[in-house]
Amino acid sequence: MLIRIVSTTLFFACWFLPGISTAADDVAWLKEIQVPPSNKSAEPVGQFEPLLISKNGQSITTLQEWTTKREQLRSAWMTFLGPMPRRPESVSFTVLKSETIAEGQRELIQYECEPGLMVEAYLLHPDPAKYPFPRPGIVALHQTTDKSIDEIAGLTGPESLQLGPLLAGRGFEVICPRCFLWQTAPTYQAAVESFRKRHPETLGMHKMLYDAMRSVDILVGQPSVDRNRIGTIGHSLGAKEALYLAAFDERIQAAVASEGGLTFPSTNWEAPWYLGHTIKENNFVRNHHELLALIAPRSILILGGESGRGAADGDRSWPLIEQALPIYRLYRKPARIGLLNHRQGHTIPDSASQRMIEWLEIYLK
Repeated sequence: MLIRIVSTTLFFACWFLPGISTAADDVAWLKEIQVPPSNKSAEPVGQFEPLLISKNGQSITTLQEWTTKREQLRSAWMTFLGPMPRRPESVSFTVLKSETIAEGQRELIQYECEPGLMVEAYLLHPDPAKYPFPRPGIVALHQTTDKSIDEIAGLTGPESLQLGPLLAGRGFEVICPRCFLWQTAPTYQAAVESFRKRHPETLGMHKMLYDAMRSVDILVGQPSVDRNRIGTIGHSLGAKEALYLAAFDERIQAAVASEGGLTFPSTNWEAPWYLGHTIKENNFVRNHHELLALIAPRSILILGGESGRGAADGDRSWPLIEQALPIYRLYRKPARIGLLNHRQGHTIPDSASQRMIEWLEIYLK
């Protein structure tokens, strides 16, 4: 083995402030993904606390005022998610296996996640002859599958979900960490029970966020990675993690969340390994429009499949995006957020795959 140290309603016709135009280095189709359907979805989206109202009930009109509100929202979410220990400082890891692949090199690595607990991930390196240092880095988060990281790292499964090799082949350094539900337990329930014994006041979603942030630590510890160009991508379960990672880790500059389900009713957010049944209580006021707002002015692309088995994002996701867009406007920059609704179900079709790669290439330059 090797050791390496290494009221906020928005009218889309005027979402730009006067004098603001789409920058030349934005995706050419940015405006296309910011037009909601003319027929609003009737599906429930949960409660909305207004983003541009301060604690004392005053309207927020400046970036400075929003910065104060932003910290209050972040603190409220951290309180809801529960405490986690300080992340280990070391970025060392053990290489368990290394192999050459068409896109470069793939390593199975192991590193300390929670203090005293180890986790595995795949680390994929592009061909150095094609892509010199430093390179942008991506945290690629796998979907719900018993294959866990083997699928996203390209060892098995449909090619459309082998995001690791796809990204490495385009010049990204990629880390694919194993979700805690598949780390040390035979079932989801056993994994959650083990976690709750260690952290009885903490939600499973915070464990996923913590682990994803730890994988960013490992990624930016690589001398080949430009720590100022870090992104994240995920499908289904991985999209949920990508949303939270982008919201709470300022190192993430660009994100793609495919079919994670922005609204609470659209998928199983109430599961004990995510947010639990508290989100269904009448007095629960948090919603994911707040996470989208926390990401501003950084970029996030939502992919939706609209309908079919497991489909979680689509027209019903628009109310949350509409709530977040005024926050982007406060930064006086193009709003780099939108919904690409491919309407092909809970999958990543080729056309959407090409656009999500372009999104990451443009916004991580």
